[in-house]
Amino acid sequence: MGVIALIGPAWICVLALCAVLGDAFLPFLPSGTLVILAVLRTSQVAGAPILLALGVATASFLGDLLLLALARRGAPLVDRRLAGKPQLAASVERVQQSLSDRGARTGAAMVIIARFVPGGRTVLDLAVGHSPEQSRNFLRWSALAAVIWAGYIVTLGWLNSHWFNTAWLSLAVSCCAATTISAAVAQVIRRHRRQPAA
Repeated sequence: MGVIALIGPAWICVLALCAVLGDAFLPFLPSGTLVILAVLRTSQVAGAPILLALGVATASFLGDLLLLALARRGAPLVDRRLAGKPQLAASVERVQQSLSDRGARTGAAMVIIARFVPGGRTVLDLAVGHSPEQSRNFLRWSALAAVIWAGYIVTLGWLNSHWFNTAWLSLAVSCCAATTISAAVAQVIRRHRRQPAA
């Protein structure tokens, strides 16, 4: 009975980890929502949130590594995507310029913040993949960003699972909170970008 009861949550966890790995390539994947759902389904299992957070951080970092490697090798899929989306190509170029103009601390902050912006992780990975000199620092920053984001999204789901007795309400509040935070970070970045350089 216990094993059967765990099959459903286990599949949701696997699906969530696959989404986290894949959203480096496909930023429209609802990875945050699936992680929150996995947290809600496993919140009563001892140690599950910690194990899930470790899995999410690992999947996030591996996704960066894969996209970085593809971008560096000039994979046709990556080149076609940049060629077909001028706005994406312009964003990649802008991030490359920012990374080369700023110090290590600012670069680390950019990598961490990109995790909280829809599509930010994809743009960043492509930018670094086309700037090999950035890759050594980027790997450290990416690992740190993966741990921070995993801790944030799992904690958000875990807290709401304990604050609300209803699973659907916990999921709704968690997803709304995550979306609001992402939108606020994106708005701050847009506002900062519009400000003229001093």
